[in-house]
Amino acid sequence: MSFRDDAEDGRGDLRKPFLHTGSWYRMGSRMGSSMLGSSQALRDKSISVVACVLIVALGPIQFGFTSGYSSPTQSAIIEDLGLTVSEDSSFLYMGRLLEGFGVGIISYTVPVYIAEIAPQNLRGSLGSVNQLSVTLGIMLAYLLGLFVEWRILAVLGILPCTILIPGLFFIPESPRWLAKMGMTEDFETSLQVLRGFDADISIEVNEIKGVKRNLTSTTRASMRSVASTTRRTTIRFADLKERRYWFPLMVGIGLLMLQQLSGINGVLFYSSTIFEAAGVKSSNAATFGVGAIQVIATAVTTWLVDKAGRRLLLIVSSFGMTLSLLVVAVSFFLKDVVSSDSSVYSIMGILSVVGVVAMVVTFSLGMGAIPWVIMSEILPINIKGLAGSIATLSNWFFAWVVTMTANLLLDWSSGGTFTIYMVVSAFTIVFVTLWVPETKGRTLEEIQWSFR
Repeated sequence: MSFRDDAEDGRGDLRKPFLHTGSWYRMGSRMGSSMLGSSQALRDKSISVVACVLIVALGPIQFGFTSGYSSPTQSAIIEDLGLTVSEDSSFLYMGRLLEGFGVGIISYTVPVYIAEIAPQNLRGSLGSVNQLSVTLGIMLAYLLGLFVEWRILAVLGILPCTILIPGLFFIPESPRWLAKMGMTEDFETSLQVLRGFDADISIEVNEIKGVKRNLTSTTRASMRSVASTTRRTTIRFADLKERRYWFPLMVGIGLLMLQQLSGINGVLFYSSTIFEAAGVKSSNAATFGVGAIQVIATAVTTWLVDKAGRRLLLIVSSFGMTLSLLVVAVSFFLKDVVSSDSSVYSIMGILSVVGVVAMVVTFSLGMGAIPWVIMSEILPINIKGLAGSIATLSNWFFAWVVTMTANLLLDWSSGGTFTIYMVVSAFTIVFVTLWVPETKGRTLEEIQWSFR
């Protein structure tokens, strides 16, 4: 259908995606060159997907920078605003509000986009790039916070999204979203761009449309096309009563809720305060060390997730967090009852730091990246907007609860605070064991069909 035909039926402006699908790739193919390099490079099976992931990963870097900003700057901000509160505080709150709005959108759309464009064998690893980018942003905030004052650090924080915005005009729309909207020609073009110009995409096209060639004819007859059944479909809250909808939503919300209730944001946001309480003199430098370790651990997860599987890494991660938090809790409890001049007091300070570092490492091995990966994999395409928004809202609500209560709880009892977080991590092991499905090695369509 031509653009004129679309305009005539009054729906052209609704049917076209905001970013034109793959036009610059096709132009590059015809001209023998492209904006990412040679056409031969683009014909590689994964280079287009990797390029798209690297572009959208700038968003999570911004996310991580925002998360890590408070730790090295909170003391300076409090001191400065104590002198000029009437001048600066309103702009500070407005900036936080706008940043939170943008980060909330990024935290959901990036893992979903990556899951929908990635090949089956790379989906876990590429999906984990989202959390790897978050940890990289946190580490950069910690590092730069050692050398620049908080206002300059805030300005530096806008650089990732400054690069991201023009980059978005050079990536294709998600083929599954295009299929859902009934844009068949653009859907196939987008998929061809992502898989390479010489790749055979017919099998994947049929899978996305709901025609599973490897299933029996009876099963095939009972399945419905994603493109045909979800086009212009409105999902109501009442529809979430069906198991194929409520079960994946429950799993997604549960994982994202438990991710936050483990206390990770409280630990990261107030890590300098925690290290000071543990007796570490250079708390900001120690915080940067934690950020660097977190990046390394998340990079290991990115490598392991498509090999070991999601469930195993989640269980190992939760178990490691439980043990680490137990060590921290016991250390702080003992520090409260022994003399500050005794050798036991110093040993407990060291143990608490080791426990915090171990918690961050084990969190990064599973609970950091994989809940977002699984959420983006298990939600059916026709409720992904509604259900994904609910899951993300739950995640950020509990992130807010943990962030707002962490300082209060630490003032009440450091040992008690980490005991609460330990209990949540222990429950996570049970939750994953009983309810979280393994998604490694399965297409998105197979995963979503299993909930019917």
